[in-house]
Amino acid sequence: MLEKNFKIEGMTCAACVRAVERAIGKLEGIEEVNVNLATEKMIVKYDEEKASEEQIAKTVNKAGYKAIADKDLKEVAIPIEGMTCAACVRAADRAINKLEGIKSVNVNIATNKATVFYDANMVRLSEIKGAIKKAGYTPLDIERGELQDEDQDKKEREIKVMWTKFIVAIAFTIPLFYISMGHMVGLPIPEFINPHFNPLNFALIQLVLTIPVMIAGNKFYTVGFKSLFRRSPNMDSLIAVGTSAAVIYGLYATYKIMNGYTEFARDLYFETAGVIIALIMLGKYLETRSKGKTSEAIKKLVGLQPKTAIIVQGKEEISIPIEEVEEGDIILVKPGEKIPVDGEVVYGHSSVDESMLTGESIPVEKNIGDKVVGASINKNGILKFKATKVGKDTALAQIIKLVEEAQGSKAPIAKLADIIAGYFVPIVMAIAIVSGLVWYITGSGGEFALTIFISVLVVACPCALGLATPTAIMVGTGKGAELGVLIKSGVALESAYKIETIVFDKTGTITEGKPKVTDIITRDSLGEDKLLQIAATAEKGSEHPLGEAIVKEAEARNITFLDAKDFYAIPGHGIEVNIEGDKVLLGNEKLIRDKNIEPALVDESTRLADEGKTPMFIAINNRLEGIIAVADVVKENSKEAIKKLHDMGIEVAMITGDNKRTAEAIAKQVGIDIVLAEVLPEDKSNEVKKLQEKGKKVAMVGDGINDAPALAMADIGIAIGSGTDVAMESADIVLMKSDLLDVVTAIKLSKSTIRNIKQNLFWAFAYNTAGIPLAAGLIFALGGPKLNPMFAAAAMSMSSVSVVTNALRLRRFKG
Repeated sequence: MLEKNFKIEGMTCAACVRAVERAIGKLEGIEEVNVNLATEKMIVKYDEEKASEEQIAKTVNKAGYKAIADKDLKEVAIPIEGMTCAACVRAADRAINKLEGIKSVNVNIATNKATVFYDANMVRLSEIKGAIKKAGYTPLDIERGELQDEDQDKKEREIKVMWTKFIVAIAFTIPLFYISMGHMVGLPIPEFINPHFNPLNFALIQLVLTIPVMIAGNKFYTVGFKSLFRRSPNMDSLIAVGTSAAVIYGLYATYKIMNGYTEFARDLYFETAGVIIALIMLGKYLETRSKGKTSEAIKKLVGLQPKTAIIVQGKEEISIPIEEVEEGDIILVKPGEKIPVDGEVVYGHSSVDESMLTGESIPVEKNIGDKVVGASINKNGILKFKATKVGKDTALAQIIKLVEEAQGSKAPIAKLADIIAGYFVPIVMAIAIVSGLVWYITGSGGEFALTIFISVLVVACPCALGLATPTAIMVGTGKGAELGVLIKSGVALESAYKIETIVFDKTGTITEGKPKVTDIITRDSLGEDKLLQIAATAEKGSEHPLGEAIVKEAEARNITFLDAKDFYAIPGHGIEVNIEGDKVLLGNEKLIRDKNIEPALVDESTRLADEGKTPMFIAINNRLEGIIAVADVVKENSKEAIKKLHDMGIEVAMITGDNKRTAEAIAKQVGIDIVLAEVLPEDKSNEVKKLQEKGKKVAMVGDGINDAPALAMADIGIAIGSGTDVAMESADIVLMKSDLLDVVTAIKLSKSTIRNIKQNLFWAFAYNTAGIPLAAGLIFALGGPKLNPMFAAAAMSMSSVSVVTNALRLRRFKG
């Protein structure tokens, strides 16, 4: 299965989303389609043998919208020195075009620039510059402003165009409204357009003023009627039909006036169409501006990346744009500078501030061999490091991608809103027609019936319904990223607040994961150092944190290691190894029992376990020779985080391979409810499943490779940011800091976002539910007021703006 992202143009409401999803869903080979109104993006999973990118794009275009595949295409304007004539232009153009991955080239002699559109996966900027050099010219450094964020630029252009069109519309609507309504309240109107003296001029001037407004709002008609004819009407269809009806009736009234029926001067509806279009354009402009603010988290993350890097080539230090850094380059970073890409230190030592990515305020010491992360700040020493990850592979780029995917994803609650909106528009049109006919048949006249028809169409536009969920998810996931909580999808964001039980892995999650040797207890004549020497030799090849603690203790005591062979790991129990002819077993109490070794030092092991230490038993040739106790320190915020989870009514469990006494001692320190001890790595997911079978919504928090199955099994998997890549891949939420308080933050953020979505949906539904009967004249029939189409348009526009504004309140979330 292949997954592709598309940018969709022309969508205005939830009905458009439904229309696109329905059209793509009918294609053969489509497994899943997800269209997001707020981000204007579509994610499609499909079988590439049965469907193609071109076919998907054509289907979207056929449905009345435009699909553009999101590829790794870049546009860059490279200043060129040395060009003097048209022949130079041709030479530079030809040289660049020979490269693979070049989509288009435009070399301009007037500006001395080459504008190149290229696939970043196939060709590098440095290769394009190399081709220019080969042709005999000098490519100059690109100013950052030359590297265009096409999507952002396009949105800004759209906002400017929208504002210009609104200004045009309002400039003609104000005099239109004054002329049509002014005389009713005694405002002065020139005699040549006064309806009492010149009704035909009165009608014609309104028609002349209405035409520019309709031209400014032409998108409502082109998109609206196209969608209507394709049997998937949307918000634009309602506006197009409503305002067209008003204008057509106005033209009919003008025709009647021409034929001497001057009383029709009262029945002109041009101002209704003008005011509706102007108000809705204002609403759409405000809505688009507000939607732009929902993705500020992405802008902040992108802004963290430095613009240039200093690479070391021999004895030279060369400053190059960050886009040109390649894996393997040696990069120099001076004190106070940002680290440009991810890498490994090869020279120097310093402390590095990684707070912008992890939220940890204390700088991290870096020495030769340590990893550094792009966008972090070198504090006080000179560092040279080898670039290991560049471009879209860096940690920052991956975080940005993760946030973008989450913002583009759809929560189940949003899918429900889209389905409702898909049926909503046709139902509204039916209500509008029936209401108008009923009032006409009952003798209220054509003018009144038309007012009712237009009011119902305009008041019921479902754009607020379509924006209710995606805008809240965009702001919620963006805010999470700012706080160091990466939520991978809308589903995860929606599910997190339902969690009833949280299972924490012990080592590295509740505890620091950096255990130390605390006690060495021996039997008979074997000394402490000898027992430690045997144990450290056995654990020399082990990657288990407890084994590492024993090895480090031996190294600290300058103990030499013995010769070991036939190393054999027994998962969840310990290890077996041959040391200088002796069979050595090292592990937990279960290992000793399974090997039928006579138990000894029982009181000592019980005491150690009660103190929260992990006793490691060492047996030589099937005789127990001693115990080495290892303790793992509880993380500073573990107790506080668990207390806060209890305050939220969430049950907390701890899962570990440690013996029951040790696990219970640690559980007691931090206030854990359920202790799942002596659990083998492969059984962790089964323990999660058992809790789920009791009808509980379970979250799993872990950091290791052996936590991955449990993270995937849980309703919500939460990975600690200091953990392994496998754990992070399996998780739904990634905590960039190794702080359990962020589990609380993630759940609170989920609750706040869902509350915000429910508020948005409630007001969107309530508005339509209340607005339609009022517009249809039910309240008027019972002696109440009638809704004027112009007020209906204002109310409809403001409903969308209020929904987006409410979503933006999430930006104030503190955690």
